Amino acid sequence: MTNSFTHRTLLGKSVHRYGLSASYGIDEAGVREAVDLGVNYFFWNPRNKHITNVVKDVVAKDRERFVLATGPTLGYFGGSVRRAAERALRKSGSDYIDVFQVFWAGKMSALTEAVVGELVKLREEGKVRRIGVSIHDRKRAAKLAAEGPLDFFMIRYNAAHPGAEVDIFPHLPEKKPLIAAYTATCWTKLLKPPKGWQGPAATAGDCFRFCLTNSNVDLVISAPKTAAQLRENLTALERGPLAEDEMAHMRALGKAVHG
Repeated sequence: MTNSFTHRTLLGKSVHRYGLSASYGIDEAGVREAVDLGVNYFFWNPRNKHITNVVKDVVAKDRERFVLATGPTLGYFGGSVRRAAERALRKSGSDYIDVFQVFWAGKMSALTEAVVGELVKLREEGKVRRIGVSIHDRKRAAKLAAEGPLDFFMIRYNAAHPGAEVDIFPHLPEKKPLIAAYTATCWTKLLKPPKGWQGPAATAGDCFRFCLTNSNVDLVISAPKTAAQLRENLTALERGPLAEDEMAHMRALGKAVHG
C-alpha cells in the first residue's frame, strides 16, 4: 500500500523510499522478491549478476516504473565517466539512467571541471536524468548543492552520524536536490549494544525509519544479505516515522555508539 512515509514522487515516478543494493549478498531470487514487494529503486552495480539479471529481465521491460541508479567504479576523468554511462545503458537495455553518480568524492572520484562537465552533458543528452555524487564531506556537500549543477547527493546519515542535520539539510537550496542516505545502521554498529549501554540496541528497521523520518531524506539505501532481512526491513517501514520517544532512544544510542 502506498503512503506518504514509504513512497515519494521522484523523477515523475512513485518511488519506494527503500532503495535496494545487492552489495552484501542478497541473491537473484531475493531481488525478484523485492520487486514483488514494491521496491523500485535499484542502486545497481552492473558487475553484480544477481541484480543485473533482474534489471535486464524486469526493469528494462517496465522502465517507467523503476528508478535505476549507478555510476563509474572510479570517476577521475570525463572520458571514463562517459564510457561508464554508455556501458550501463547497453547492459541495462534502457535508453536512460535515472541517477548517475560518481562515488565517494575525494577517494574514488574527483569532481574536476571535466568530470562535472561530462555529467552535465550526459544529462543534457537525456542519457541520465539526475547527476550527483556520494560524499562524506558534509560541508562540501552543502556547498555543492547550493552552487549546482549536481542534483543528487548520497550522504552518510544515521543516528551515530547525524551531522547532516546541521551541515547539510538547513543549507539546501529551494530547488532541493534528491537526497539518499546510506550507512543507516552505521555498518551494523547500531545493531549491537555499545559498552555500558543500558537497554536494547536498534533493529535495522529502526535505523531506516530514523533516516526517513527526516523529511529532507528522499530515500535510504539498504544492502540486505538475505530475502528475510529484506522482508523485515520493509515490514518495519510500514510502521511509519519514529515517535518522539523512539527518536530520543535512537539519538541516545547513536551518541553512545559514536563515543
